[in-house]
Amino acid sequence: MGIITYSIWCPTAPSMPCNNCSLLHTAWLQCSGQYEYILVEKRGENQDVGYIQLNRPKALNALCDGLMLELGKALDAFEADGTVGAIVLTGSDRAFAAGADIKEMQNRTFQECYAGNFLAHWNRVSTIRKPVIAAVNGFALGGGCELAMMCDIIFAGEKAQFGQPEILLGTIPGAGGTQRLTRAVGKSLAMEMVLTGDRITAQEAKQSGLVSKICPVDQLVSEAIKCGEKIAANSKIVSAMAKEAVNAAYELTLAEGNRLEKRLFHSTFATEDRKEGMTAFVEKRKANFKDQ
Repeated sequence: MGIITYSIWCPTAPSMPCNNCSLLHTAWLQCSGQYEYILVEKRGENQDVGYIQLNRPKALNALCDGLMLELGKALDAFEADGTVGAIVLTGSDRAFAAGADIKEMQNRTFQECYAGNFLAHWNRVSTIRKPVIAAVNGFALGGGCELAMMCDIIFAGEKAQFGQPEILLGTIPGAGGTQRLTRAVGKSLAMEMVLTGDRITAQEAKQSGLVSKICPVDQLVSEAIKCGEKIAANSKIVSAMAKEAVNAAYELTLAEGNRLEKRLFHSTFATEDRKEGMTAFVEKRKANFKDQ
C-alpha cells in the first residue's frame, strides 16, 4: 500500500487523523478507516451531505479492488450516520473514473473470477438506502460509467465523457454496464456503445436520459452538494421509501410497481414525518422533520 493521503473527517479535529474516535461524536467513522484511495468528509451548511472523492489521480481513478473496498466502507459509515441524508460521489476534473484497473485484472483466470464472484462487492453503491449523487467530470469509462450508473442521480460536467469500451479489451461490461445502460438510454444506443466502445459526450448523455443535469466543470461538485442538501432536508425515512419505489420501476411490471408504491405510500402514514409535513403545509410553515 502507498502513502495514506487523507484520513476520514473527525468533528473534533477536522484536519487531523481520526485515531481514537468515540462513538458519541463519530457514529459513522471507522477508526481503522484511514483511506488510501478516497477522500471522505461531510459537506453542506448543516454537514448533512456525505462526500466521497475517488483519489487515484495518476491512474485516472482506475477502480482497483482496494479502492472499491474502501468505497464500500465509506458508504456503510455514511449509511449508519443519522445526520447524513444524501451522499455525493465524485472524482477529479480530469476523470470520474477511467475504468477498472486492467493491470489488476490482466492475469485473472475464469476459475478465479467465478469462484471468487469477481466484482460482486462493487454493487454496494446500488444497494445503499440513502440517495447517492454521482458528480462526473472527465472520463467515466468502463467500470467508471458503471459506477456512476449505480448512483441514483448523475450530474455531469460540460466535458464529461461516458463509455463502455470493454469490447476493445476482448471482454464485456461486468458490473451492470449492459443492464443499467440499456435501461437508461435504450437498446439501440446501448448496443452501439457496448459493441463499438465509442464514447458519448455529456450533452449526448443528457439527451439520452443517462444524466439529469450538466454543469460547468468548476461548479459541478457544488451543484451536486446543493442537490444533496435539498434531499437531506426531507425526511430520511421517507426518502428511503421514495428511492425504493423508483428503483422498483426497473424491476417490476407496472401493476406490481403500482401496488408496491401504494404500500409504501400507505406506510408513510405510520410516520411522524408524514404528519408533520402535512400539518406544516396546512399551517403554512416549514416542516421540521425528525426522521421518525
